[in-house]
Amino acid sequence: MERFGKVMDNWREWRKQRRAELMALREAVPEDDYYRWNTAITESLRCGFPWLRSVAVGFCWPHRGEYDPRPMMDFILRHGAIAALPEVAGKHEPLKFRQWWGDAPMKTGAYGIPVPDATPLVSVGAMVIPMVGFDQRGFRLGYGSGYFDRTLASSVPRPVAIGVAFEIARLADLHPQPHDIPMDFVVTEAGIYRTAGNSLAPVSAEECAAANYRN
Repeated sequence: MERFGKVMDNWREWRKQRRAELMALREAVPEDDYYRWNTAITESLRCGFPWLRSVAVGFCWPHRGEYDPRPMMDFILRHGAIAALPEVAGKHEPLKFRQWWGDAPMKTGAYGIPVPDATPLVSVGAMVIPMVGFDQRGFRLGYGSGYFDRTLASSVPRPVAIGVAFEIARLADLHPQPHDIPMDFVVTEAGIYRTAGNSLAPVSAEECAAANYRN
């Protein structure tokens, strides 16, 4: 109980330490493992969420060893969907999503991450969100700025939140705060998990596709 109390009193510092540890672990993943894990996540997204082919989907340009969504972005574009990337509008504001395609004009945005340059704004029906870490209840550890939580909290209707990470980023408990919003799904190289009740429940790609958890 004493350790739990210390985490609650210093949760920002605790998360900062976990963030640094997990990012170092992720950036040290061998290239072959990264490619294999990345491919497995893309395959789960393709097979488990066929409805992503018919909506506007928000992705994130890969940063510091994150899951690379570009094969998935190309896939949904080939099926007629819309891909979008986030733009930081202001420090305490929700993200805006701008349409992306293969040769879309790009510029350097916040944190040195490429973003579309003045392409049309898009209202997304789903977001594929990179996670530095995640816990057994589907809560996400990000970079600490709260952009995705604010975006999910302010969007009506709320996009389906699909968190993506490698299994090495799994933690027992992130000690969520009132502003934290759990992912609807977590997808890792091991498969798909749905946030059910107060825990992550594994679901096969076939079951996920058949259930159509879009709503």
